[in-house]
Amino acid sequence: MRRKILLPTDFSRNAWDAITYAVDLFKNEACDFYILNVYNFTGYAMDNIIVAQPNNEYAEAVREKSMKGLERILQQLSFRDEGIDHTYFTISKNDNLMDAIKEIVKLKDIDLVVMGTKGDTDAINVSFGSNTVMVMEKERNCPVMAVPPQVQYSAPSEIVFPTSYKTHFKKRELAYLIDIAKITNAPIRVLHVETEDQLDEKQLNYKKMLEEYFEDIDHSFHNLEKNDIGEAIQLFVQSRGSGMIAFINRKHTFFGSIFSRPLVKELGIHSKVPVLAMHDFRN
Repeated sequence: MRRKILLPTDFSRNAWDAITYAVDLFKNEACDFYILNVYNFTGYAMDNIIVAQPNNEYAEAVREKSMKGLERILQQLSFRDEGIDHTYFTISKNDNLMDAIKEIVKLKDIDLVVMGTKGDTDAINVSFGSNTVMVMEKERNCPVMAVPPQVQYSAPSEIVFPTSYKTHFKKRELAYLIDIAKITNAPIRVLHVETEDQLDEKQLNYKKMLEEYFEDIDHSFHNLEKNDIGEAIQLFVQSRGSGMIAFINRKHTFFGSIFSRPLVKELGIHSKVPVLAMHDFRN
């Protein structure tokens, strides 16, 4: 079955890095890539231009700029893509980013969204731009992978999966993590950030469930004593040279009440590796 990957772009360097990362990640897989440019002031803006009337001369110029930008991306990909079976489609929309992504995910039955963590309009000192955080938190019908600036693809040495063992997972919620681990031959490192003396009965049960889910994949369990989940993950990743972080993005809670901010924002402060946000199916 062909994979369907959505690649939003604002024509920034980071957006291009995310596109090439996705193309290389799925080099040996049959894929349909949908490259999306949204030229609305409130979305992935092009030059922060407000398009007042969709039929006026100025709007036509903005639309043409979007189409030409997408054509350039196709041309660049034709020079470098060595994938076994890759097909590309371009989509140019006058819309806001979130609505456009939601519509295409539903219309095309998208399996994964891959996007850069920073756009042309994001502040220089913010690793995860506002658009990326918004998509990772609000697009809950498929996983979203965020690729930091200047990250070039290499098969991840390992994928870090942080958990508190306080909420249970369904195997299908972890399907894309398991899938990527298999196609890249990357082991999964389950990281528990300790805030208690020992695991209670419920936590031990959830840990056992993860052992069952990952039984066909190289995996291991690790503990780190720290109160700040974001800092703990970064220390673990940096010390080991891990190649990717993956987590379940709960709608109402991020590893319980001990964490004050959504994990996606916490990870975004210093993240230098791709982050895969998957979603629970109970919301």
